[in-house]
Amino acid sequence: MGKISKKTKLLIADRAQHCCEYCLSQAKFSPDYFSIEHIIPSIKQGSDQISNLAYACLACNNHKFTATDSLDPLTGLEAQLYHPRQDEWNLHFRWNENLSILVGISPTGRATIERLCLNREAVVNLRSLLAAVGKHPPF
Repeated sequence: MGKISKKTKLLIADRAQHCCEYCLSQAKFSPDYFSIEHIIPSIKQGSDQISNLAYACLACNNHKFTATDSLDPLTGLEAQLYHPRQDEWNLHFRWNENLSILVGISPTGRATIERLCLNREAVVNLRSLLAAVGKHPPF
């Protein structure tokens, strides 16, 4: 990836409402750094176009790495990972009753939760605390 301008970084963060586009952690409450990542990695011919860039927390970015698909833990079959520009979030994920755990409702949702560890202990704890004070889910 070439150098991304501050203006482009801000555009991508604003588009994501300053939330990780995978785990929905809010940058203003997260101890992790956030970065701009390639949805389709450069190594797999992904472009540097804004349509291929996502705002991601460090943990999600590291867990995703260069993956674009992973195994659905329910079926054991290969499934595409969630693509923030092409997929509709509500078709793949929902919150559990106390809003702390993401539940995959499609092969893509389940594979993404598993591969990116979207229900990491720290993020689940943060979601619980934020939900208790009305700050989660972010939208």
